[in-house]
Amino acid sequence: MQTLKRVSVTLIASTFMALTMQCGIASAKDPKIDIGYVDNGLNLSASQWTRDPTTGSFTLFVEGSSAGSEDPNQYMADVHCRAGGTDTPDRGCLTMECPAKTPDGEEGTPVIWRQAPKSITNPTWTDYPAVSGPTCLYDPQPENVLANIAARILDDFRQLPVNPGNLEAQPFPHTLKGGPTNFYTTAGEQAFDLTILGQTVHLTAAPANHTYSFGDGTALGPTPAAGYPIPETEWLSNETRTSHIYTNTGNYPATLTTSFTGTYSVNNGPPLPINGTLDITTPAKTIHVWKTEKALVADTCQENPNSWGCPGTNSD
Repeated sequence: MQTLKRVSVTLIASTFMALTMQCGIASAKDPKIDIGYVDNGLNLSASQWTRDPTTGSFTLFVEGSSAGSEDPNQYMADVHCRAGGTDTPDRGCLTMECPAKTPDGEEGTPVIWRQAPKSITNPTWTDYPAVSGPTCLYDPQPENVLANIAARILDDFRQLPVNPGNLEAQPFPHTLKGGPTNFYTTAGEQAFDLTILGQTVHLTAAPANHTYSFGDGTALGPTPAAGYPIPETEWLSNETRTSHIYTNTGNYPATLTTSFTGTYSVNNGPPLPINGTLDITTPAKTIHVWKTEKALVADTCQENPNSWGCPGTNSD
């Protein structure tokens, strides 16, 4: 079987020619990208690109032009799996399907995006880190996957099944009028692994601020204080940063809203901040507020069942 030794990538107008591959007597499909093989990879005369460092978009690189001069790299769409453009007459792992996006559209071509310094002649091409693995090429410039993920990451973040934790109170369910009731939350940092636009994305959600609504028309926050549990012996004497004192008896529906901030990384890249928060409110927890009164009595309830404060006695 004859191994072809030449590659050409020809750009016509704004679309690529169809992929032509010959190995022995194999015939090509309708021309869209004309590709053969050479010992050192693709012929880059019509497949070199520069990337705008501000917008992230790609344009064809023209020798001597100032376009993209701030980006030291050039880029190419490679039909080989491995960096360096090693000969793979059977296309190796680039067997993914690239169906047309519209009924009348053309199929795409599976490629691996590479990058190399513009200043080096006959450079060694390495994988473009913004795109992991093969991707489909439909247009005369690569999809800016990082920018596309950044544009949608907040919506994806807000769809995560983040556990808001629980709102806890001490004492509970009954507390005393005029005494401190200690509130705190059990929310913690959580991690998720997703696939977005074909890329592996690791997200983290961390509680940043809390708003305590005590059910009596008052609230605390937003505050970074998550609160903490205290020993039972301190419930009626220790007023914490997240404690609340009810001034009237009654039943009050207390809730907690936690604002989670997030980060994400693409293909094990550096963590990037998500511009926005995920706000989750816990179900209401009813706090029963009672009152206490003190009085001097002469008899116990066993001695005098009608004595003040005994069960069934009107002590008002």
